Amino acid sequence: MDRKNVVWILMLLLLVLLGVAETTDPMTDLENIAGKLVFYQTEGNATYVRDTGELASDVPTETMFELFDPQRNFSTAKFSYTWDLGNGEVIQGTEPVVRYHYSESGNYTLRLKVGVNVTKYAPLITGVYSTDVQVLDAIKNIELKGPSDYEVSQNTSLAFHVDGSPPMWVCWRFLPNCVPDVGGGCTLTMLYENTLRLNHTFTSAGVHCLDISVRNDVSKLETSFSLYVKKNTNPHMFFILTCAAVLVATFSFITVIACRPLHHNRFQISTSSNALFLKNQDSDGQSTILFNFPNMERGEKEPLILQYGTQYSS
Repeated sequence: MDRKNVVWILMLLLLVLLGVAETTDPMTDLENIAGKLVFYQTEGNATYVRDTGELASDVPTETMFELFDPQRNFSTAKFSYTWDLGNGEVIQGTEPVVRYHYSESGNYTLRLKVGVNVTKYAPLITGVYSTDVQVLDAIKNIELKGPSDYEVSQNTSLAFHVDGSPPMWVCWRFLPNCVPDVGGGCTLTMLYENTLRLNHTFTSAGVHCLDISVRNDVSKLETSFSLYVKKNTNPHMFFILTCAAVLVATFSFITVIACRPLHHNRFQISTSSNALFLKNQDSDGQSTILFNFPNMERGEKEPLILQYGTQYSS
């Protein structure tokens, strides 16, 4: 074999090796493409990075597929993206970002199907990325249920409705006369429902402030309530009036019981006073009793003994 043939063989081997290297380029294997999904949510002028898989409901959301390619090996590759949001909505595009929002809270599984065209003649290579998403309701309102007027030295129960998704951390404090307490802390409570109940006894009259801070994994809200506290009326007045009523009723009952025998005896005396008992002694020495009934006053009831005599007389 001459030297020219050896050179040609070496060149062919070099071309074959280059061809194998091209077919084994990392772009032909999707598993070698590193990347991650990042969630952003914008509310007002603030943008929040949600890297824990927890999103706020009904808030504009942007999810981006960030490709890890420090060597820029995929700079000429063409990508296609199919986003399945897990709520029945599917979005397709050629950009590694999708914009949407979840209207209701709940648990969803977001799936991203990535397609890569490595070379002009190479077949399309696909792969799927997926992540679990928990959508929570953001805390947007805290409403006081009940009156805003209270009394001093009275155990008061206050109820608040919080419209966010539990669990929530609540930090609250009362400020007498709404004087700020820079060095004071607050009472921390864990809330597992949407109703917050607080018990408090006001020790002074005037305007008091209640500062409340509530947060969950996707939101935080701080607010303050002004509560008017008035002086307590005599707490023993009702008891005194009740006792007085009982005493009056008891005294009246005793008076009626004591007076009833007196009226009964008086009636008997007035009735018997209409008859005169006369003792007459006859000639035989025997005594007889004579009954003399004077005329009854007009309108006065006759004694029963007269009625009986009249009834049986013929």
